[in-house]
Amino acid sequence: MTTSAPASVATSSPSAARGGPRVVLGAALLGFFLISLDALIVTVALPDIGRSLGVGMSGLQWVVDGYTLIFAALMLSAGALSDRIGARRAYGGGLVLFALASAACGLAPGIGVLVAARLVQGGAAAVMMPASLALVRQGFPDQAKRARAIAVWTVGGAVAVAAGPVVGGALTASVGWRWIFFVNLPAGLLALALLARVPASPRLPARLDAVGQVTAVVAMGALTYGVIDGGDKGFGRPLVLVALLVAVVAAAAFLAAQARGAHPMLPLPLFRSRVVAVSLVVGFMLNAAYYGGVFIFSLYLQQQRGQTALHAGVMFIPMTALVAVVNLASAKLAARFGPRMPMVSGQLVGAAGLVALTTVGAHTNVWMVAALMVPVGLGGALTVPALTALLLDAVPAERAGTAGAVLNTGRQVGGAIAVAVFGALLAGAGTFLTGMRWGMLVAAAGLVLTTAATLSLPRGSGHRVAGA
Repeated sequence: MTTSAPASVATSSPSAARGGPRVVLGAALLGFFLISLDALIVTVALPDIGRSLGVGMSGLQWVVDGYTLIFAALMLSAGALSDRIGARRAYGGGLVLFALASAACGLAPGIGVLVAARLVQGGAAAVMMPASLALVRQGFPDQAKRARAIAVWTVGGAVAVAAGPVVGGALTASVGWRWIFFVNLPAGLLALALLARVPASPRLPARLDAVGQVTAVVAMGALTYGVIDGGDKGFGRPLVLVALLVAVVAAAAFLAAQARGAHPMLPLPLFRSRVVAVSLVVGFMLNAAYYGGVFIFSLYLQQQRGQTALHAGVMFIPMTALVAVVNLASAKLAARFGPRMPMVSGQLVGAAGLVALTTVGAHTNVWMVAALMVPVGLGGALTVPALTALLLDAVPAERAGTAGAVLNTGRQVGGAIAVAVFGALLAGAGTFLTGMRWGMLVAAAGLVLTTAATLSLPRGSGHRVAGA
């Protein structure tokens, strides 16, 4: 995940004299690590959560999507909130709320409390994300030093994503699934202790788009509910149909608010550029393939193959271990050959990996399964840095923060929708393996289509959006 804070923060306030730039970076990095970790740490624990709380597929889908959905829905407004109340205050408030919600998750007596706490966690994470990067920009006024600090900050998120399934499996197998949430408490306290040494951030004028925010949450929530409940109980149920209708109406209201509002959270002129539109679709599909794949194969390894949570987590190491290295390689390839080459190559590698995973059966060697998952992770790692560079080069500098937030939002939405859709396929198919194969084929087809869209971009793409 990558994002950008408003450019105005970069020239704000003196550097962190009380604690020094390293303290600022440590506080920001630790929080970013936590919110990235929680996007995936829960996935390997799902079978244990299901047995412990007595819930089926739809409940487990909400444990994942409750976090991702609100994270994505609030992301666009979170940057404006951070500017308005100050990055330090926003980050500190988000940290406290994240820690309290983590404790509530760990103590949850039932699925309702757990999902509600996950929703709060996702909201806190959305506030923390842009504020953490804004703190880095505040603490490193020198451009060269700030670039290195942001690189370290980004690697922290990549390490968290890679470690999520492994840490989740280890904690679940050793001390129980509740500790995947309790582990956030000491880390959160340490981040708060570091934050106490960071000077206050300036407050900048920023308007919140209340109508756009409410309609975005309603649209995404109703769509996710409709897909999850429809897959579990049938798409012909009146409540499911009403939810899908509400999603359509709320989405239309959101677009109208963005087109007519004085201070829209999603400036529609951005989408006049084919580069921007294609970048967002590619980001959506990459996260759908990755998060959906981790969701399905966590269940496969434990429910179908009888692996423990720890062993299932270990199976994801080959896929996640090379992500940081490939990220760096992608940046070098983009610098030498342009962003289209690593983007196309990465999407094709990911699609090939998804197709290969359709050959997995009830008795396939688990290490072969782990090897077959590698191309899916490598494809995303090869694509995302080049994708981000392509998008940011297509917009004016003053729109970089907005463009980064829009990309992150699209990617998080992709992950949330994938869990809902793939879970519906698992529930609706005759067998688990049939649903799993359909999920892989759908994701592979999506990546083939986004590859074709990428190839449709003219060479040297990245021309800035006029009037954006």
